[in-house]
Amino acid sequence: MLRDHLAHAPEAPFLIAPETGRTLRYADIAAETAALAAMLDARGLAAGAVVGLFLPNGLRTTALFLATMLAGRVVAPFNLIAQKSQLAHCLDHGDARIVFTTAQERARLDEALAALPDARRHAIEIVAVDPDTPGATAGAASDPGRALAGLPPIDTASPALLMYTSGTTGLPKGALLTHGNLVAGARAVAAWHGLGRDDRCLSSLPLYHINGQCIATLTPFVSGGSVVAPRRFSVSQWWPLVDAHRPTWLNMVPTIIAYLINATDGGDGTRRAFVRFGRSASAPLPPEQHRAFEARFGVGVVEAMGMTECASVVLCNPQDAPRRKIGSPGLPCGVELKVVKVGDPDDAPLPDGVPGELLLRGPNVMAGYYKEPELTAAAITRDGWLRTGDLGYRDADGFYFITGRLKELIIKGGENIAPREIDEALLAHEAVLEAAAVGVPDPHYGQEILACVVLKQGRRATEDDIREHCLRELGRYKTPRTIRIVAELPKGASGKIQRLKLLDLA
Repeated sequence: MLRDHLAHAPEAPFLIAPETGRTLRYADIAAETAALAAMLDARGLAAGAVVGLFLPNGLRTTALFLATMLAGRVVAPFNLIAQKSQLAHCLDHGDARIVFTTAQERARLDEALAALPDARRHAIEIVAVDPDTPGATAGAASDPGRALAGLPPIDTASPALLMYTSGTTGLPKGALLTHGNLVAGARAVAAWHGLGRDDRCLSSLPLYHINGQCIATLTPFVSGGSVVAPRRFSVSQWWPLVDAHRPTWLNMVPTIIAYLINATDGGDGTRRAFVRFGRSASAPLPPEQHRAFEARFGVGVVEAMGMTECASVVLCNPQDAPRRKIGSPGLPCGVELKVVKVGDPDDAPLPDGVPGELLLRGPNVMAGYYKEPELTAAAITRDGWLRTGDLGYRDADGFYFITGRLKELIIKGGENIAPREIDEALLAHEAVLEAAAVGVPDPHYGQEILACVVLKQGRRATEDDIREHCLRELGRYKTPRTIRIVAELPKGASGKIQRLKLLDLA
């Protein structure tokens, strides 16, 4: 694909970094790939080796993300808001031999590395880079196509992306996606939205999130278009960026939509005809926010749904407004879907309107969970169906509706948070006997966190005391918004906490 872009338009912009005014061209991606491949070769990191990124958004970050895969290695972007124990697990489990980071993030990375066995810690090289400053892209070769000569061969089965996603156990699982998975997902999105070389995306989603990777980066790359990628979302800068760079589509999550609607200085309601559509995914979009955004800004929003395990592509609504269904994530996009009865050994499809678990199959479904054959076998059936863990139904028009989750995963602002992770932090408080966390609906983040705790006999603690403890252990983002001190937690006959019954206490 890169060779094709180089043949047609090597000087075309791929990424525009608005804070610095720098541009990453397709020719620059080739130069970055050649330089990275030479660096990794010199260190003995052959094809298939894992390269970690612990970086914020930036031109160099995107260049390294693409160049690692183009150079035949596997890129592993680590979550910048992961707590130390989770980051340490990813560093250890993921087998990265080299990790790119910034001088500012180096201290946090070192803290996580300190938790690893000596042999593993010393096997990881840390390289500090400036995420905004070009690397090999400065002074790129006059013939960028030659820069790609001699790279390790890759095909559809070659591993490309190792993306860690939270599980209900609290330990992240590494979804291993191949080049075929990523290309299939990106092509499906590009075809669905009719994207081509003249299309430009505006996206502030982080590159350590599957949406930022597959939808905002790989989809424009596959279609030969471009992306305006600010370091982070800013209400006050969103519409000025739209006016300055004239994107044809906006990549958003419900949290961004909520902030734009509620901002007093976030836009004057001007209709911008060059914006063809907005896309919302990573969490359910509340219908009232969907309608309010379109009414205020005159941009139609296409709601979609994705998963890390299938390159962020599952369902999407049609772009033509009469066919969309607000409240539904849409129709199958590049995949097959079916609804089955939970526990049915035959996974027979249920009739329309009957709720069950959603299963999907397609070329974008991951190769499996890295080094986890049992988890992979539990998630993917022998005939290739991925168990999504989502509950829902299909209507007579073929649209799917999500009604709940088999998994108890909390999804806040598009970030996956394992309830057990919150539980364990709460249990570390000296006064807490039992604890359980659950996701509750929130108009801004999709879900917020509710935690219920039982205190030890004779011990005292206030909700504020426990909240301060959580801020120290979990950080602000994962600290429960609501904490309830209760006499007992709801339990089943086996003594297992019935987490979803905590919703009655919200």
